[in-house]
Amino acid sequence: MPLLARTVNTPLLIEVRRGAVADLGLLLADRRISAGGDVAVVVGPGQGEKIVELCRPSLGSADVFTVVGGSIDAANELGDRLRSRSYDAVIGIGGGKTIDTAKYAATRYGIPMVTVATSLANDGIASPTASLDHEGGKGSYGVHIPIAVIVDLDFVENGPDSQTQAGIGDAVSNVSACADWELAHEVRGEPIDGLAVTLARTGAEALINHPGKITDDAFLTTLAEALILGGIASSVCGSTRPASGGDHEISHAIDRLYPGTGSHGEQVGLGALFCTFLRGDPERFGQLARCLHRHGLATVPGDLGLTDDQFVEAVQFAPRTRPDRYTILEHLALSPTGTRERLADYAGAIRDQLG
Repeated sequence: MPLLARTVNTPLLIEVRRGAVADLGLLLADRRISAGGDVAVVVGPGQGEKIVELCRPSLGSADVFTVVGGSIDAANELGDRLRSRSYDAVIGIGGGKTIDTAKYAATRYGIPMVTVATSLANDGIASPTASLDHEGGKGSYGVHIPIAVIVDLDFVENGPDSQTQAGIGDAVSNVSACADWELAHEVRGEPIDGLAVTLARTGAEALINHPGKITDDAFLTTLAEALILGGIASSVCGSTRPASGGDHEISHAIDRLYPGTGSHGEQVGLGALFCTFLRGDPERFGQLARCLHRHGLATVPGDLGLTDDQFVEAVQFAPRTRPDRYTILEHLALSPTGTRERLADYAGAIRDQLG
């Protein structure tokens, strides 16, 4: 049964199960989404096109648009095409790039957006932000949260394991982001939203403590719910605070200094683990280390192909990526020598935890 969200700024419908796309026709018939079935379906290359063919009989008068690239230019081009007709809703089918392109274009023209996710690589499936390429870099843009989210585990299972692993890293990093937010509240008096923290932390905790593997339906459902809750948390408080702290600053720095190193989820997972160590929380550090290791994610810089010196440089650069954000990195303000010393201690702690 679908989970009906009951808080403000949340989707009308959240459904995570096998065969969920078979209900796409029923979704299109939901008058809260479309009064007359006038919808635009946006797909990317790969599984999105397969879903369209699978659901073709139920699409009725829906128009299908294909987008490639995940850039501002692609999103603006899609937006211009959406102006050709008065649509009740935009349905984005595919992975992160396709969903973010559709979210941005739909928001630009005030059209409700529905997510049909075929991968679980990040929390963008339900977040109020879109990450899009622009002028040689990647920017994060505010968008409307989807009014409905569908995740079909059949398509998630058929995708590469690396995408699911990335989603794990992104979801569990929320515990570190929330800890950073609480630190900023304690030290600088920054306002904090308890509901947003609860939503983000609840999903992450469930994932950290789940004994299953990425081949298990129960684990994939927990992962999907954790990513969705992270996106909703950001929508509830109007900020990415509950899902982005020092962990994301480190990842942004790696992207800036050493582009192409790893996926976003891998990098923020490692960043969250290092920040948790810096925070001096051995119990949480052990939980995160064992979770990331169990699912094949990076726990030391070398796992991402980074040298210790490169990681130190990234940690030093990280606060510059979000100068408005106060995290454990800004709080400690370590020198390069201090960061190098803490990284050596961190490596020893990882050996103690993982053997």
